[in-house]
Amino acid sequence: MDDGTEAIQVPLWGQEPVQDEELEAVAEAILRQDLDGERTAGAIRRSIDMLLDGQHTGRFRWEQLYKTEKAHMGTLVEINLQREFGFGDGEEMDYRIVGVDVDCKFSQTPGGWMIPPEALGHVLLVVWASDTKAQWSAGLVRAVPGSLNTGGNRDAKTTLNKAGRTAIRWLFHEAPLKENMLLRLSPDDAEAVFAHKSGQRRVDELFLRAQGKRISRTVVATVAMQEDYMKRVRYNGGSRSRLQPRGIVILGHYTSHGDIARLLGLPVPQAGDSVSVRLARRQAPHSDAPYIELNGEQWVRALPSDPEETVPKLPEI
Repeated sequence: MDDGTEAIQVPLWGQEPVQDEELEAVAEAILRQDLDGERTAGAIRRSIDMLLDGQHTGRFRWEQLYKTEKAHMGTLVEINLQREFGFGDGEEMDYRIVGVDVDCKFSQTPGGWMIPPEALGHVLLVVWASDTKAQWSAGLVRAVPGSLNTGGNRDAKTTLNKAGRTAIRWLFHEAPLKENMLLRLSPDDAEAVFAHKSGQRRVDELFLRAQGKRISRTVVATVAMQEDYMKRVRYNGGSRSRLQPRGIVILGHYTSHGDIARLLGLPVPQAGDSVSVRLARRQAPHSDAPYIELNGEQWVRALPSDPEETVPKLPEI
């Protein structure tokens, strides 16, 4: 009997995929809130950082996690996405988005999402991220028999087969993830940073060795391993004042610091970021180099051959 509702056509075993109106409605709802993917990327970045817990552990690599911790990553991604977007609780699955039950699945391996039997017939939000590659992806696919591998593990969970992976409706694919800058340090530089027993000296070493790179609050917390970690960056005893005699300035999220970064061709610090650079007085070898003025003197990015010299304090406006 026709009850006035429109049936959703779902692909069945051996059939060609047909338009999935529920899946498209979910896609549109997510993209309306996050057209450029920044909110999703932020939730994934927070999930990784929460799991590493660098401030209390000093860890910054996935390989440093215990097996049980790695298994918890999917739960963190699920929670942080729900917090970010305010998704309602699902009736049978994780979320309820525009009236559709959606199950969230995370894997650090593309295509490695483990799908339980109770998700059969439901829309899946599949998420992948790699801190090493600084990339992430998120897409939607419906779990139907023709899209799943046969068999499974002892919990009867299975994975998407080739047809299922092809059927993913990508919202974002291999999009950039905010870098964990510590992973970009050479092994020698990373070892030198963490060789110091003092949190302050570790932060000093970080800004010495990672010049010209954005350093996030999370990275500072991981290196300092102290509750008041941002104090280790500031003037009045932090790296800003401790590295002044060596000609190093540390730019932060100030308007004037952003102007300096642009003038000197450096990454512009965003909220919570710091960028260090060594300066030298503008002299003959730097006649054509871009410069800034500090205390009435002209300063440029130092060359390796320039001697270290005390640099004036930066304005904090």
